[in-house]
Amino acid sequence: KESKMRPYQLEGLNWMIRLQEHGVNGILADEMGLGKTLQSISVLVYLKEYKNINGPHLIVVPKSTLSNWMNELKRWAPTLRGVKFHGMKDEREELVENVLKPGQKDSLRSWDVVVTTYEVCNSEKKALSKFAWHYLIIDEAHRLKNEASMFSQTIRSYETRYRLLLTGTPLQNNLHELWALLNFLVPDVFSSAEQFDEWFNLDIDDGESKKELIGQLHKILRPFMLRRLKADVEKSLPPKHETILYTGMSKMQKKLYKEILLRDIDTVQGTSGGGQGRTAVLNIVMQLRKCAGHPYLFPGQEDRSLPPLGEHLVENCGKMVLLDKLMTRLKQKGHRVLIFTQMTKVLDILEDYVVMRKHNYCRIDGNTTHDVREDHIDSFNAPNSDKFCFLLSTRAGGLGINLQTADVVILFDSDWNPQADLQAQDRAHRIGQKKDVLIFRLVTEHTIEEKVVERAQQKLKLDAMVVQSGRLKDKDKLSNEELLSAIRFGADKVFKSKDSSITDDDIDLILDQGRKRTEEMNEKLKGAEKGDMYDFKMDDGMNTQMFEGVDYSDASTRAAQLGLFDIGKRERKTVDYNKSGVTGQPRDPNAKKEVKFPRHLKLPRMDEWQLYKRFRLEEIQEHELIVFQDLVDKGTFEGLKRNDPTFESLVLLDNIDAEEKRTLIAEGFKGWSRSNY
Repeated sequence: KESKMRPYQLEGLNWMIRLQEHGVNGILADEMGLGKTLQSISVLVYLKEYKNINGPHLIVVPKSTLSNWMNELKRWAPTLRGVKFHGMKDEREELVENVLKPGQKDSLRSWDVVVTTYEVCNSEKKALSKFAWHYLIIDEAHRLKNEASMFSQTIRSYETRYRLLLTGTPLQNNLHELWALLNFLVPDVFSSAEQFDEWFNLDIDDGESKKELIGQLHKILRPFMLRRLKADVEKSLPPKHETILYTGMSKMQKKLYKEILLRDIDTVQGTSGGGQGRTAVLNIVMQLRKCAGHPYLFPGQEDRSLPPLGEHLVENCGKMVLLDKLMTRLKQKGHRVLIFTQMTKVLDILEDYVVMRKHNYCRIDGNTTHDVREDHIDSFNAPNSDKFCFLLSTRAGGLGINLQTADVVILFDSDWNPQADLQAQDRAHRIGQKKDVLIFRLVTEHTIEEKVVERAQQKLKLDAMVVQSGRLKDKDKLSNEELLSAIRFGADKVFKSKDSSITDDDIDLILDQGRKRTEEMNEKLKGAEKGDMYDFKMDDGMNTQMFEGVDYSDASTRAAQLGLFDIGKRERKTVDYNKSGVTGQPRDPNAKKEVKFPRHLKLPRMDEWQLYKRFRLEEIQEHELIVFQDLVDKGTFEGLKRNDPTFESLVLLDNIDAEEKRTLIAEGFKGWSRSNY
């Protein structure tokens, strides 16, 4: 079947050709789903067919997109000889010796393009650095945002003539990340991060000066970056419609939610100081988000005397009641559904649910092997496929997967970083989609989840203002008070009632209410744009020290007012990273001993004057906590002692994030005291 490039893709090709002719590197920053892979392959075909340049070219991609890149090469560039450089160490050694053959004359080369991953780039630096690469293409290039990471340092050491970065999200957290990309492309021009920050410091009140600086930035970016949006260039792509659907909590969820808040009263009130207090706050955030997701994420909550695939799986969780109504309607209407969640344990619960309801499904998470992953994608996308839904983890399934045969995306929970959710949505909303795409974001009402969504939507608006409109002022982290405000949000409503707040409304009424509330949030964000978006607070002006006129800082008064269990005198203790015992019941002496988070993975104390990038480090730590909790729940550490080598060598991150964590910790000034600052 003959395929043609779209007009804007041809414009992208011509832009890359002009860059190449002028010896300039660039960033192709088209919105996700506009075919950056195809456009970058097309420039390599141009070089071969019109310039008689056969490489060698190097394409570096996430592991999850490796097969997709090879398939696209075969489809669009059958004359380009591609090599997938991946596999176990012995397989890679064989490829180097028998296929890549460093030092061989170009005329004898049996390949034009090597496609590999970030990890292989690091581990095979010795072999790959022996080539003088004509074109280097890096997919998902925002991975270069930390210029001190191992991958960034390795890839900079390779000899390359031209460099092209592909990213749908050139700005994820702050302006410094944009500098890191520009520094990689044009190190002679963008040599100093400090100078760049000084050039584009918009922390000034003079509107005319800001406007002038924005104009200067656009002039600087114009030669290096091309960015188009779907709404502007892909007129034939059906629109997507996002609706936030709110649900109440079950009686079990409310009980858990209260107990989590009351277990660490002083932390919730912000009276714990230093890095330990900050880490404790993050732990409470994680526990509250788990409670809002499903109470069975806490060991001991599920009644094991009941059938594992019984109605209790739905009835004990507000989101599951809502999801059940929604899935029934979607199946009746002939839709096909992608369901994303951040937690593997939630995927397990969702899998039990779809089996119980006899929905045909596929599943991908971080533990899915490459071959199984490809089989599931092919099975779901096959003509006349009987698969109704696809269960995916947001991070593992958010990149490199084309599932445009689905027309509904359900976000079971939301990410602090909206780009992760956006990438998940774009698995369905991309070229080839024939139907309108419906996005449903599930939110547990009057809980921390409302603030996660509000923060993410606010950040999405800010990113658009920077990249598309030139707004540059930075703010990349939540303050401790903002996190505590998010924790306290809705607590008064939770404490007022012990009964379930799950509605009996039918799905049509729930959808209508969701659309109205989504519109209200969008209007609120539009209003904030007119002022200073960074002054858009998360606490809605609430007095975070008071609940129902009672000073919450007096924990004993608060507990008495609520008529809850006697929590006794609270003792100072180390942070418990596995707060599974939040049931308010006496601990069973025969119960399994709680497993504490490994010491070597904990963050250092990070006082303000030590200049750590605290927000990003805490994001990484939260991900580690979630992975660790999954391992604990699966019984991975059962019977192991604290000093067991398993704990000392435990790794919870992939190579990229682990390297970023090490680098960010090294950048801080651990020995500094307040006087140094």
